[in-house]
Amino acid sequence: MTVHTPSNAVLLKPETLPRYERGGGATTTPLVTPAVGDAGFITGYTVFTAGAEIPFHSHNCAESVILIEGRAALDIDGTAYELKPLDATYIPPGVSHRFRNLSAHEPMKILWIYAHANATRTLTATGVTHPVSAEHGRHP
Repeated sequence: MTVHTPSNAVLLKPETLPRYERGGGATTTPLVTPAVGDAGFITGYTVFTAGAEIPFHSHNCAESVILIEGRAALDIDGTAYELKPLDATYIPPGVSHRFRNLSAHEPMKILWIYAHANATRTLTATGVTHPVSAEHGRHP
């Protein structure tokens, strides 16, 4: 459910929004996107199944990730940093990184924010680049 207020503000109810399978045990729910009315940034949630990890990648813009629930690791600059709920990260453009769910039994959930609506993801291993929004078309 999306509620538009008279002032053009928007209230989003994530449980009613579409979810998309990203692969590797990660499912994404886009929140603020250009479709909502802002072209300056995009946000969303990604849930990682138990033990899931995404491949190393980088973006064409800054990214901030906040761990909402679960146990996570941020792998960056050759170091693994353990995150607890509500820890926040800032990742500059072009920096290879990944997030992993450290639990073998429980899911983990992150809130991501990209500094541009046209954010891209470049896989470190292959150099293949796709718009982040391209992940928002495959339902689980």
